[in-house]
Amino acid sequence: MTSREQYVVPATNSETAGFSAPKAFESSGEGAQMNYLCADCGIKNTLRRTDPIRCKECGGRVLYKQRTKRQVNPFQRIRS
Repeated sequence: MTSREQYVVPATNSETAGFSAPKAFESSGEGAQMNYLCADCGIKNTLRRTDPIRCKECGGRVLYKQRTKRQVNPFQRIRS
């Protein structure tokens, strides 16, 4: 085996590699929250990525994602 074919351990320090490694997820779990409506009782639930998909009031498992309040025009790109 020549020296060219030997395995080289990657640098553990991100500054030596010339870039910063991306952060996967926040460890505290305070990431983005989404609002959902329960199909059974209609209560608004706020869930994070790590939360179980269950209503906090009735325990129902069917949750609907709320629609956007922003006005969306589907024919916007037709006119040129």
